[in-house]
Amino acid sequence: MTERRKLRLTLPCALALASGAFPALSTASEADLIANGGDIPATFEQRTEAYDHTRQEVMIPMRDGVKLFTVIMAPKQLQEAAPIVLTRTPYNASKRTRGAGGGTSPRLGMSLRSAVDYEPLVREGYIIVVQDARGKYKSEGTYVVNLPLRGALNSGQADHATDTWDTIDWLVKNVPGNNGRVGITGISYDGFLTLMSLFDPHPALKAAIPVNAMVDGWIGDDWYHNGALRQTMIEWIYSHTSTKGDDLEVPLGYRDLYSAFLDAGTAGEFGRRYNAEVLPAWRRVIDNPAYTPLWRDQALQRLLQNAGPNVAVMTVHSLFDQEDIFGPLASYATLEEQDARNDRNFLVIGPWTHGQSARDGSAFGKIGWSSDTSRHFREKVRQAFWDEHLKGAKPATPLAPVLAFETGANEWRQYTSWPPRDSVDSRKLYLQPHGGLSFSAPTAGGEAYTQYVSDPAKPVPYRVRPILASSDAASTWRTWLSDDQRPVADRTDVVSFVSGVLTEPLTVSGEVVATLLASTSGTDSDWVVKLIDLYPDEHPSDPELGGYQLMISADILRGRHRESFEAARPVAANEVLPYRIALPNVNHTFQRGHRLMVQIQSSWFPLYDRNPQTFVENIARAKPQDFKPATQRIHHSPNAASFLELPVNTGAGRAR
Repeated sequence: MTERRKLRLTLPCALALASGAFPALSTASEADLIANGGDIPATFEQRTEAYDHTRQEVMIPMRDGVKLFTVIMAPKQLQEAAPIVLTRTPYNASKRTRGAGGGTSPRLGMSLRSAVDYEPLVREGYIIVVQDARGKYKSEGTYVVNLPLRGALNSGQADHATDTWDTIDWLVKNVPGNNGRVGITGISYDGFLTLMSLFDPHPALKAAIPVNAMVDGWIGDDWYHNGALRQTMIEWIYSHTSTKGDDLEVPLGYRDLYSAFLDAGTAGEFGRRYNAEVLPAWRRVIDNPAYTPLWRDQALQRLLQNAGPNVAVMTVHSLFDQEDIFGPLASYATLEEQDARNDRNFLVIGPWTHGQSARDGSAFGKIGWSSDTSRHFREKVRQAFWDEHLKGAKPATPLAPVLAFETGANEWRQYTSWPPRDSVDSRKLYLQPHGGLSFSAPTAGGEAYTQYVSDPAKPVPYRVRPILASSDAASTWRTWLSDDQRPVADRTDVVSFVSGVLTEPLTVSGEVVATLLASTSGTDSDWVVKLIDLYPDEHPSDPELGGYQLMISADILRGRHRESFEAARPVAANEVLPYRIALPNVNHTFQRGHRLMVQIQSSWFPLYDRNPQTFVENIARAKPQDFKPATQRIHHSPNAASFLELPVNTGAGRAR
């Protein structure tokens, strides 16, 4: 650059200095600056005149003396006394209330990490409160994953129910401009904390919206599914419990989780390699492989039988929840038993992944819904629920007890209950010889069974490799349930049964239950059953979906728990036995021209740990010599017919 060019650039600055627009530069030496405190003042306060809200950080005292860090964000210009919506979380209240830009906006809506999710509440003038759960981030106390209620599993003075009570009591007495009504909500673990507030609820707590809540960690949520260990959840346990602030991630040394877990051999050895054995939460998970009192006595669908019907509850469930697909409907069912008038317990079932109701809901992987279903829920349904119970504003049209999105048809439906009792008939869908599938029972003369060999040395991947850690920036963990199943369909250890082409739409609404009549040459076995919507070979509206195998519902059963969840028993080798596998609820229409498909396999790796197929006391600590191939037979003869029970929706009582 020439000297003349430099002069042109610096001349404006020189003129500004001459006019006094800028203060003169200090001539103090570096030593003087350090002696006088340096460039960072002892205190600094941002100017907030332009802010449309106030932000207050407080430490709220609990009954046992522990103080919980709480952020209170309130509109400055309240037109009337405002309700409070509280979220309790172990995921950093400070960060959640600093906005995506780290707190760079003076507007309340943009100062919240989930701005889109909070937008309707901000627009309607609600007071937003976010609190760190005890023992996490800036809150005092001791942290325990899924801290049980006070009692046999918790001898302390406090639990999440009392913490919520004490927090609400402080808020209604100390937050200016509140109307004395409080709602509570949260997703996943925060949903679990929301449900905990229903035990001896504070009188000011009027409404709760648990979203994708953790309810039963053994039956079908985060840690196990019907006895099969979800070993990849060590990622969450490691990050969440190794420090108070979720600072660490498992130092894998692998790009592909499949290789990482296969090389380790067992979940126990995998944990040992990364020092997870010192984490109490990880040890609790792998050392309690059966449905022991540790799991059973804190399963919320059981405990909620003792919760009173004082709080209006809207349970939010996602049809494609990759983490907590069991709990929301289980807790809803328990609360429904207490709602005699059918006016306090509500259910919303959306076509979402875990937590997607707070984000864009236009699609599920490659499957589009033709509208933003999440936005519809937030603005038209959830806000109406808040306004009615926290402001006393009755909606023009009363909310339906159940609002469920019907995938395939891509329409919202209203019901008086779930499952919709007045419109569903259970029909048996039978596995047939030669890979057939029919509503008619198999007849004599065909093959008695379909056979495959399950080899633990080459387990079936639950998705196309490489399988990335969920913390990886390129991970698509959220949408893995939408993955096309064709990559595994041709494996010799995966068997498929396919129906004829549908000439009329078929709608299923409710729980799908598989009954396999099966045998194994081993003394233990896993059974994975997948109900699939098989698209036509060509799909004009979206060519990429031609022949797509969309998994509508799927789950796993560890054979040792065929007779009892509480106790594990060896499987009798080569004996035909019934295995009952409850699959997640569905609300789906198989359209004309599509076909139904059922796939069966004996591993789903590394999401679930490998079954050695030899009975051992604890699979997480099995030895290499325990893992052996096994011959698996799925029977479909008149005397041993395997089938799925489908809740076929006849359409009666169904409305938009």
